[in-house]
Amino acid sequence: MRFRDLGLQYENLKSEIDSAIKEVLESSSFILGKQVSELEAKLAEYVGRKYCVTCANGTDALQLALMIWGIGPGDAVFTSDFTYFASAGTSSILGATPVFVDIDLDTFNISPEALEKAIIRTLDEGKLVPKVVVPVDLFGQPADYNKIIPIARKYGLKILEDGAQGFGGSIDGKKACSFGDISTTSFFPAKPLGCYGDGGAVFTDDEEVVERLKSIRAQGKSPVDKYDNREIGMNSRLDTLQAAILLQKLKAFIEYELDAVNKVAESYTGKLNERYVTPKVLDGFYSSWAQYTILVKDEEERKSIIDKLKANDIPSMIYYPRGLHQQKAYEWMELTDELYPDTMEATKRVLSLPMHPYLTEEDICKITEVLLS
Repeated sequence: MRFRDLGLQYENLKSEIDSAIKEVLESSSFILGKQVSELEAKLAEYVGRKYCVTCANGTDALQLALMIWGIGPGDAVFTSDFTYFASAGTSSILGATPVFVDIDLDTFNISPEALEKAIIRTLDEGKLVPKVVVPVDLFGQPADYNKIIPIARKYGLKILEDGAQGFGGSIDGKKACSFGDISTTSFFPAKPLGCYGDGGAVFTDDEEVVERLKSIRAQGKSPVDKYDNREIGMNSRLDTLQAAILLQKLKAFIEYELDAVNKVAESYTGKLNERYVTPKVLDGFYSSWAQYTILVKDEEERKSIIDKLKANDIPSMIYYPRGLHQQKAYEWMELTDELYPDTMEATKRVLSLPMHPYLTEEDICKITEVLLS
């Protein structure tokens, strides 16, 4: 059994993917081929944005957005303390300072109440200028934008939606990657929509932003002459091969994979909710289930469960074993665990189970029987 069975997915899409790869190889158009622009159009349509600009990976997507806004030294960028390092590291690499915010333990997403307190605290300290909030759509469920957006507007902050895990999720029918002033996603293989390598995308409704994104992702070149560089940029383009693969995967994702993972999650919850704290999806919210993450009693129980699962050839993962404030790169901030009680609770109790569209009911029964034994 695999945690996320990309091999089984390939078996189901083999003819379509092989044909798409063959077409690119025969065209020899490996950089910004027609499949890239076709994918960008389909992605924008799916999430409900006017424009999509692809790039080399999800981390670059976040950095490109921050560069568009000129984020740099002296600026505060607020993000969840319980997330992958890139959500904060991209602001640091530009010289800005990430401000970590505790989570809501029910959803694992950034707490709107803690966010406003962090903004007020930063303003009172007077050392940094609050500029951007980066909510993370963790484990497939969008952050609570109904509460986050009014807070951001109140204090004049931009919203950069990190939809790397949330692609396919929604709130009241409005898709993830449509909530931010700029939104991003990742096509890392294990994401809800993943390619066979690295890839990312940036979403916006602003045509001027699109033109700058296309320039910055290609070393800041002008739109008419690639040897006329107007600003400092990056080398961050999505390969045509990956775009061709994603076009096939996107079709399957929309047609049946998203529905399938929700049925897997429903089966898990029905079997486990009397014994464990199972994931909570808020009213009106829809998850794409990047991960199915339960809360166990404590670290000792978690270790015991992991060992039992492993003995039965069942993989599991801990997302995440530490908060961002505990990362060595941020030791200089001297932040204490007491500032992030729900993050600390999560790091000790979370356990993610195998989750993908091709997980069978037999597999689910095998996993849950071990968990309930």
